[in-house]
Amino acid sequence: MKILIIHTRYQMSGGEDTVVEQELKLLKQYHTVEVVYFQNYSGWKGAIQFLASIWNIYSVKKVREKIIEFKPDLVHIHNWHFALGPLVFREIKNLDVPIVHTIHNYRLLCPSGILLNNGQLFTHSLHQEFPYKAVFKKVYRSSFFQTFWLSVIIWFHKKIGTWSKIEKYLCLTSFAVELFQKSNFGIPVEKFTVKPNFVIDHKNNLETKRDNHFLFVGRLSVEKGIEVLIDAFRDTSFELKIAGDGPLKQLVIDAAVDNKNICYLGSLKNEEVKLELQKAQAFIFPSIWYEGMPMTIIEAFSCSTPVIASNLGAMSSIISNNFNGFHFEERSPQKLKEAVKLFDNLMPEVKKHIQDNAYQTYKEKYSVSSQLSYFNTIYMPIINKRSDRND
Repeated sequence: MKILIIHTRYQMSGGEDTVVEQELKLLKQYHTVEVVYFQNYSGWKGAIQFLASIWNIYSVKKVREKIIEFKPDLVHIHNWHFALGPLVFREIKNLDVPIVHTIHNYRLLCPSGILLNNGQLFTHSLHQEFPYKAVFKKVYRSSFFQTFWLSVIIWFHKKIGTWSKIEKYLCLTSFAVELFQKSNFGIPVEKFTVKPNFVIDHKNNLETKRDNHFLFVGRLSVEKGIEVLIDAFRDTSFELKIAGDGPLKQLVIDAAVDNKNICYLGSLKNEEVKLELQKAQAFIFPSIWYEGMPMTIIEAFSCSTPVIASNLGAMSSIISNNFNGFHFEERSPQKLKEAVKLFDNLMPEVKKHIQDNAYQTYKEKYSVSSQLSYFNTIYMPIINKRSDRND
């Protein structure tokens, strides 16, 4: 099978870039795979890229030349925003090569990309033909013009049928599929499927004794629920360790000074994060937005660590209450405190059962070995359909 991967790298490397590299490495072990990268720039170069994104002839030319040279059976596109642009979907379709597109965020539904604005869920765009409210709220980069132009790009390509050129949309969770179907995006549900991210198995890397504390690892920001987290653990006997960096770092430092049960670990390297996940009795994920596919939750599962998370968005899909973790009402420190107490009071054998379930969830859905079946199930019917059509 010959697969062409296309991805636009962000100015600062992030989770999507990591996912693309992981999938590329895995697919190359079993298939003939090549990749075309585009790079988002800042400054005047980035401004030109962003303006040209609506009809980027340069990126189309580059992709067309690669397809003619490589002759792939299928093209898998990850991020198209903004150096690549949506026009490439039309060109690939004209070349009679099927396309799959991984949805890493909610940009096709709202220019915010995360359905969050000023610390509050923002879902107005889901049911608007054109996201006027998002534009006036300046949900993209706090800019009226940039929000407007991104909205025009997505709306224009919807009007001319670009998004229908995609053979299959790969969503990270079932929640994302449901969200698209409830919106006015207008693409039938048959074109959507769930293909989650994955991480390497960490369970047996180290023999680590599990402690009695709880753990948070991530960006220290409002949307990650840091204020909810601190309020829930303040003035309690439950030990909490927090790792990460971000705009609310000082809030976390102050909380650690004022509360002996809260410890700030600073920023950790990947290996240090894995070790902390193995030591904690549970991982806390109090995010107040829908999320895409939180990699730290999968990392926790791979370490047999249950997750206590907001009953919201992706977390509702990934975590099964009282099976591999617990849900609590989002934005509620009191409900989080109750969930922590409930877990802490469980009998050791019950905790062990939930830990085993967490690892089993990882093995079945988010492990390296599970990914090949995902890819084969998605790719092969599309390629066979093309072959039948051309016979």
